[in-house]
Amino acid sequence: MVLPREKQTVLDWVDDNERRLSDFHQLIWNYAEPAWREYKSAKAYVELLRREGFNVVEGTGEMPTAFMAVYGSGKPVIASYAEYDAVPGNSQKPLPYKAPRDGLHPWAAGHTDPHSALGVSALAGILSAKEAIEKHGLKGTLKFFGEPAEKVCGSKPVHAAKGYFDSFDASICYHPSGYNTCNWETHSGAYWSVIFTFECVEPEKWFKPVHPGRIGGHAGGRCPAAIDAVCLMYTTTKYTKEAMLPHSGYWTLNEYIMTAGQCTSDNLPPRISQIQYAWRVPTLEMAQRIYDVLENNARHVAEITFCRLSVRWVTKTRVGLPNKTMAEATFRNLETVGPPVYGDEAKRVGRE
Repeated sequence: MVLPREKQTVLDWVDDNERRLSDFHQLIWNYAEPAWREYKSAKAYVELLRREGFNVVEGTGEMPTAFMAVYGSGKPVIASYAEYDAVPGNSQKPLPYKAPRDGLHPWAAGHTDPHSALGVSALAGILSAKEAIEKHGLKGTLKFFGEPAEKVCGSKPVHAAKGYFDSFDASICYHPSGYNTCNWETHSGAYWSVIFTFECVEPEKWFKPVHPGRIGGHAGGRCPAAIDAVCLMYTTTKYTKEAMLPHSGYWTLNEYIMTAGQCTSDNLPPRISQIQYAWRVPTLEMAQRIYDVLENNARHVAEITFCRLSVRWVTKTRVGLPNKTMAEATFRNLETVGPPVYGDEAKRVGRE
């Protein structure tokens, strides 16, 4: 098959730069920085893109490890993005079996999806498109975003809310998978995440002496305080989860207890505890219903344990929308490129 010259240029560029892209991926893999702390990874992308002639703005959306790189002019405006956050607790050498990296704790961060490959693959697409623009005098603007903290859906809602995505004609999003394809009608549901903080700010007001003798200080009735609050929140939500939504539809609710509670002063009421909830649902109505139950639980738990409650949102996303026109165009290009071809060395490593 004879390809249009622009597409052939793209494929040739990828072939010619395969080693450079692979080496850059290894660099991001080795940095393995968790959400909101991807300073080295973001810097590596920014420096590479500037060498390639992109105009790069760092710290977009007031996020230190985010960026926006722009190349070209005019329409259409085509966007893509890199993710580069690693996952805590997944330290791993680039081997096909479990092997934490030397010199790091086994629970240090590492790439699982991996976002290292996600970002570099998208980078390859943007740079090869830039090559076609240069070589063939094409019109158009490329925008490439650095999106930190994807594991908590952190940066994209911020970029969207601040208008960074408003000018797009199209956006191409890539995620590593076990096969080459594109989404048709099945897309991501809404993802919401929130942190409930319980603070025991005046524990001394809990105790009212009732004993005929003089009892005070540590011998008095200790305030329930923050650890009891987070324990009650955890168990109360486990009970009410059964009644949050009808037993149909695909939805999940997960939690993470974030602080341990002043273990160096264990004779005093713990002053602060935090629990984070994250849920994925097919509709925004379901997402709101889950939050309503969680907020009600947290409010009552705070009253029971003599704590002050505060709520901090981590993120909110909407339900993914299918775009069949883009899916068809993407899949036709995938058919042109064909399936992955693995050499003998790659097959040998895969069999280990």
